[in-house]
This record gives sequence, C-alpha cells and structure tokens, in this order.
Amino acid sequence: MEHCLTFIFLMFFSALSAIMFGINIAKDLQMLQQNSYRNERYIQWIKNSGDTTSIRRLFNVVLLVLAISSLSDSIFVLSAAAISMIVECVILIMHKSKKPLVFTKRIWRLFLSINIWVWVCAALFAAIYNTNHHPIYSFGQIMILASAVSSAITLATNWLLKPVEKSISNKYIIDARKILAQMPDMVVVGITGSYGKTSTKHYLNRILSEKYSVLMTPGSYNTPMGVVRTVRELLQPYNNLFIVEMGAKNIGDIKEICDIVHPKFGIITAVGEQHLESFKTIENVQHTKFELIDALPADGFGVLNNDFPYIANRQVKNVEVCRYTVDYSNESDYHAEDITYSVHGTKFKIVGHGKSLELETRLVGECNISNLLAAVIMSMRLGVPDNKIKYAVSKIEQVEHRLNIKRTAGGIVIIDDAFNSNPEGSRMALDVLSRMTEGGRIVITPGMIELGSKQEYYNELFGEHIAETCDVAIIVGEYNRDAITKGINKKGNKNLSVHTVGTFSEAQELMLNMAKPGDTVLYENDLPDTFK
Repeated sequence: MEHCLTFIFLMFFSALSAIMFGINIAKDLQMLQQNSYRNERYIQWIKNSGDTTSIRRLFNVVLLVLAISSLSDSIFVLSAAAISMIVECVILIMHKSKKPLVFTKRIWRLFLSINIWVWVCAALFAAIYNTNHHPIYSFGQIMILASAVSSAITLATNWLLKPVEKSISNKYIIDARKILAQMPDMVVVGITGSYGKTSTKHYLNRILSEKYSVLMTPGSYNTPMGVVRTVRELLQPYNNLFIVEMGAKNIGDIKEICDIVHPKFGIITAVGEQHLESFKTIENVQHTKFELIDALPADGFGVLNNDFPYIANRQVKNVEVCRYTVDYSNESDYHAEDITYSVHGTKFKIVGHGKSLELETRLVGECNISNLLAAVIMSMRLGVPDNKIKYAVSKIEQVEHRLNIKRTAGGIVIIDDAFNSNPEGSRMALDVLSRMTEGGRIVITPGMIELGSKQEYYNELFGEHIAETCDVAIIVGEYNRDAITKGINKKGNKNLSVHTVGTFSEAQELMLNMAKPGDTVLYENDLPDTFK
C-alpha cells in the first residue's frame, strides 16, 4: 500500500513538473513572438530584462537542486516542492499580459517541437539512467531542469526550425505573387515611415474608398508575412487598389515587401530616430525607408514629408515625387495653413501648386494634420475629386490609441496616444494637451523605447516637455523613470505634481482619485510585456 501511494505521488510530482515546463515554454514563446522570432532580439531582451535572474528562474533552480539532492528522498521536501510548483503555475497562468501569446501555426510548430524532443530526452534519461529513484521521478527531474533553462531550449529550437520556416514562408510568398500577377491593373500604394504610417493608411483608405474598391493591410500587418497573409486571405477580384503598410526594423525589410507587391505609388511619413536598437543610426533608418521610393517604377509617384530633415535632404531621381510640410518654413510642394484646433476637431487649408483646399476633420494634433496631408496629396494624384476628398476627411474616424480624443461620462477628456511613442509624436501629443485649458492636464506615461543609445536623452527631453505642459505627471514603471524625472526636475516647475507607480493599473487608480470634471488626461505610450 505504501509503495502504491509513493508511486502515485511520484506520478503526480512528475506530471506537475511537466505542466510547469509547458507553462514556462509558453511564457518564453510569448516573449520570442513579441521579439519577431528573432533570436538576436530575444537574447537582447533576456539581457535587458534580467529574466535569467528572475524569481521564476531562481525558483526553478532551487527546485532542481532539491530534486537531485539527498533531501529528495524526503516526502516532506517533495511535497513542499510540489506545492511551490502549483503556486508558480497558478501565478504564471493568472498573470495578465498586455500582449498575450497568439497561438499561430508557427508557435504551434515551436511548442510541439520543443515538447517532443524534451519529452523524448526525459523518457530516455528515465529509462537508462542508473538511479535509486523510480524512473518516473527521474523524468520529473529532467522536466525541472528543462524549466530552469527553457529560454535556451526555445532559442535552440527556433534556430533549428529556421530552414523549415523559411521554406514555408517562400511557399506562401510565391502563392501571393501569383495572386497579384493575376490582377495586373490593380494599383498598389506603399506607406512607410518611422511613425504615422498606420494612421496615414487609414486616412488614405477612407478617402480613396470614394472612388476605388480598396483593400488595406489590416491592423499592424506590416511585415512581409503579414502582407502575404493579407493577399492570400483578404484580396478579392473586385479590389482595384491595395494600400500596403510597410514596417521595418532592419535594412532590407522594406525592399523585401516591395519585391512581393511591386508598388507604383509610395508615401514616406517620417524618418526619425525610432528602432535605433536595431538600426543603430538615423542614416540606416533613412536608407531603409527610401527602399520604398527606390522600388517605384519610372511612371510611379512618391509623396514625402519634408518636415523631417532626413527626408528633405534625400534626393530622388528615379521617380516623380511631391514633398509636403506642416511647417510652411520648410521647402515643399504642399503645406498646411490656418490650422485651428478645438475639442471638436481641426480646420485647416492645404495649399500648393496654385490651389487651396479647405478641410475640416475630427482629428487633432499636428501629426494627424501631417498624415492627412500625405493622404490628400496621394488621393488628388489618383483622381479623387476635391468635393469627395472634403467629405471623406470630415468623416474620418480617429484611429484607436493614436491621439484620439473622447469624453467620459464624468466630464474628463481622454487623449489616447497609447499605441506607440516617439520623440516627435510625444512632443505633438503634449502640444495637444497644452491646448486643453478648461481644467487640469494629466499625463500618464512609461516613456519611449527602442531608441538605442539615445534612449535616456530623448526621455529626459520628454520630461522637460512634460514640465512645460502638464499639471500632473504619472510615470509608470522603472524603465525610463530616472530619465523622465531628471528632465522634469531640470525645468524646476514647482507647480507640477509628479507621481511614480509600478503599473498602468496603479496609474489608472491614482488618476481616478485625483481627476475632476474638465480635466484632460493624456495616455502616452503603453509598453508591451518586453519592457517593465
């Protein structure tokens, strides 16, 4: 009877070890997915996040030591270890992620491959290792060891499956090219930029829909495989215009997308110091963004934002381009004039090439005016009449989490700019906040990321802007806290109330306790799980 109970307990212990391993792997795959399945970026995240020395990892090491030590004969020790494993599993399962793991086919391939070879190794170890313990317990020991080094296992499996993933990707790319080849009359417009491309895509889609049957890449489908998936799953025979958002974090990323869809028209919304951790220099960002314009045919057309020096200083000789600015002092073909903001939206004129077009929009902020300029210029080129452009612009809805404004039932104005943040966009968002003078102005932010060696500099500058425009600042997390507060303190604004919190939930609770009717709250950025 005692032997039977021991066997059942060891079965339970080993099964629990296997479950804990699976949950750890799922956590690792979540971070790998958020780092675009790139091992080098995932390794960098591991270094920056301190994951190898996290409580979770250290806990697994302690469990491993207990499991292989002489104490492992003690049912009391094993019971304590089992209870601890249950607690960890519950904590990991209950943890709410901002961007949870999406079980794509690629994730399933990784997850199953990892589990198959680890389980096989564990089974072989249990079968042949000469130990005083039951083979089932030896299996559990291997599972605990695998949990302790699950990041390394994930990296190795991702590397081993690279040829498989490349083969599958090539198959899908060929299929997408065949579909596009069967639609030779379809117009393809590419949009890229350090920021502003998603908003510009939505604005352009709304205007062009007045004349064309338009398909745009949905959400943030701005990678080669995201574009391929859009073509294979969403493109219809009646579509005659395809708007393709093109994202990039490395040189050659834009060219790869252009080689698939072959755009005839292109827009570059911005060239700024974004994703410098991978690009390293602003010159590399410029080179990559202009891969779109370089890919256009001789009879194509490009629209370029000359408000950015690294667009204005880049000559283009292979195709006709039109340059635009919000700032009239910069050299351009089109610019904005008479911009007036209100809580209801914006009125402005687009002026250039001997014509002036008055527009009204629900959107606010200089960045949105800039994005609208690009969309309007491209729409004029593609033959959309002025009256339809004016109508479409007046009906454009604010893109979620991109400087959109809404009022709560309690009379508080919310400016939601939580999707992403960058030096230029954060400055514009604070400018919009500064114009809200009915009540207090509150900013909630964790700062900006992926700025490489200039991370501290730009977040400190961000802090200075906060000190100049806000009444209350709530700094979330630790990642940029010191740099932002340093910038705030540099301005010496004694009327600014500064609070530091660990999470957005704490920030939300604090804001609700202090905000009054008439106050305006800006949410500037919301970092994913890869940043704390």
